[in-house]
Amino acid sequence: MKRLLWFTAGGTAAAALFWLTYRLPPVQFNLEWRLDAFSGIVRGWLHPGDTVPTPAGAVAGELLPIRLPTGTPRPTSPAPPTSTPTPLPASVTLPAPRWEKQDWNNCGPATLALGLRYYGWSGDQFTISELLKPDRGDKNVNVEELVYYVRTQAGWLNADFRVDGTIDQLKGLLAAGLPVIVEKGFILGAGDGGGGWAGHYLLLTGYDETRQVFVGQDTNPGAGGPDRQISYAELDDGWRAFNRVYLVVYPAGEDARFQDLLGSDSDPATNRAEAIETAQAEIEANPQDPYAWFNLGTNLIYFERYGEAATAFDNALSIGVPWRFTRYQFGPYIAYFNQGRFQDVIDLSEATLYRTYKSEESLLWRGWARFRLGDLNGAVADFRQALDYNPNYLDAQYALQYVGASP
Repeated sequence: MKRLLWFTAGGTAAAALFWLTYRLPPVQFNLEWRLDAFSGIVRGWLHPGDTVPTPAGAVAGELLPIRLPTGTPRPTSPAPPTSTPTPLPASVTLPAPRWEKQDWNNCGPATLALGLRYYGWSGDQFTISELLKPDRGDKNVNVEELVYYVRTQAGWLNADFRVDGTIDQLKGLLAAGLPVIVEKGFILGAGDGGGGWAGHYLLLTGYDETRQVFVGQDTNPGAGGPDRQISYAELDDGWRAFNRVYLVVYPAGEDARFQDLLGSDSDPATNRAEAIETAQAEIEANPQDPYAWFNLGTNLIYFERYGEAATAFDNALSIGVPWRFTRYQFGPYIAYFNQGRFQDVIDLSEATLYRTYKSEESLLWRGWARFRLGDLNGAVADFRQALDYNPNYLDAQYALQYVGASP
């Protein structure tokens, strides 16, 4: 009996000592991400699966018919050129901003910091993450948040993004002296939360047409580090998983020049219409391409075509997208919610939260689905938890106001 008491007391004391030690800021800073990664590995062992689960409203393995969009804004024919376009140089090398290694889950703020530093900005990734993701366990910052930061915190600069980018567009922007941020997929090492596919930001600062490579500043040294060279083909292969999105930071006084560089993409509706055409062409070439179906759904949402978008997402998830996908992209939540498929929203968000529990976007959409199903208390709890992880999350603040609850 005494041995049991001593064992229990010793275990309690050890646990208390570990907790007190862990609360020390330097210890927590270095240990927190390792514990989270180990937790992700264990959860993967307990419930293995490499893809996002198929919603109950879809039929796994079957491609549902989808009506190709009609009446979508079409690109207007460009005016005949008045002069021969200036050919792009064979290579471009922009000055590389001072590099910094990204913190845990911090490639978005770290990459934006490099892009801002190109224009003389003096902050670092933590200056940005303090606003956009104050909790280090938040594993995603989306492109809209990066644009929001530039427009609200760096007033002498502006930023905008478009989708459906091309290799030539990236080269054209670089040739004009504008670094470009892209979001793409890549493969993590086995020790990083279980390995596998994940999303990642990369700042492009040059290209070489002869060798068919871009030069990028990668804040993850394991993925390439500073002055990383990545082939056109490799970049596009990972880029298309994110609808070929690209973000450009530029001086605020150069809006007209930036719009001119975008060409037909300067109009967001035209850009999305062209993106729909790209996705459809890729589906016709390979009906089993989950990224093309997902991109189609994402672009249909822009035009509030939620029924068709929901079908596109059903197809993508039935074919299979990597399990981290809904950590970064939230189109299925929006489409299913607007189709009244509230249980599908809940099931999908819970699958995401199981392995990415600090996903404030998944908490937000689970809360909205619960609210529509009459579970006000559950909805309020989700909205408040989203704000616990990110007190600056405006969508969760609005949600609480809408349902008449306090933060």
